[in-house]
Amino acid sequence: MSTALVTGATSGICWAIAQELASAGHHVLALGRNPAALGRIGALAGVTPIAVDLTDAEAVARALHGHDPEILVNNAGVVPSPGPFAASIAAETDHAIAVNLTAQIALTRAVLPGMLARGRGHVFFTGSVAAQSPAANMAVYSATKAGLSAFARALREEVRGKGVRVTEIVAGRVQTDLYRSDLTEAQRAALYEGGTAVQPEDVAHMVRVVPDLPDSAEISRFEIIPTRSGAAVPMAEAAR
Repeated sequence: MSTALVTGATSGICWAIAQELASAGHHVLALGRNPAALGRIGALAGVTPIAVDLTDAEAVARALHGHDPEILVNNAGVVPSPGPFAASIAAETDHAIAVNLTAQIALTRAVLPGMLARGRGHVFFTGSVAAQSPAANMAVYSATKAGLSAFARALREEVRGKGVRVTEIVAGRVQTDLYRSDLTEAQRAALYEGGTAVQPEDVAHMVRVVPDLPDSAEISRFEIIPTRSGAAVPMAEAAR
């Protein structure tokens, strides 16, 4: 049984990915910080929840001890409070960079040597349309996702032909709890009204099938967006 490591276990996307990979026969390590969410995801067969702060390098190293994942899904991410960058809070900016970019690079560094040694592995990064189409009031978030996209592209070139594949997930509007603290219930209802959002299960299905492609093929980047447009909500349109 191969092992898959999925970060951001407090989100709907991670829940769906963990369930999908576990149903495909992988042993899933689900990393997150929210004890309640970890308890729920740990109830899934084939899923082992691990409470850890991804920005704590030593804690992550302890959590990974004895594990050698063949699949890494860098899904964890945060959205700083939207607004003009000139009025942004430095601590929020630093935290977003630490979670969205620095921690994901560090985790990949920890897992990649094992993949290269066995000549097999797959690394996913959850990007955003904000990396390619940045919007006002989302400068830091857009910058972290653009940096992650560039890192994924460069890493793919480094490991090409070594049995390790790298895929960037670029999701449009996904129905999750990501905006619960930034939008009112009415805004969230309008945002997702009429089936105008990608479901976490849609993303999870892609994560499940992409690693099963023959060795001769690689999905470098896939965009997954709603088939129908919904209400425009400032700040949310640029974020995943």
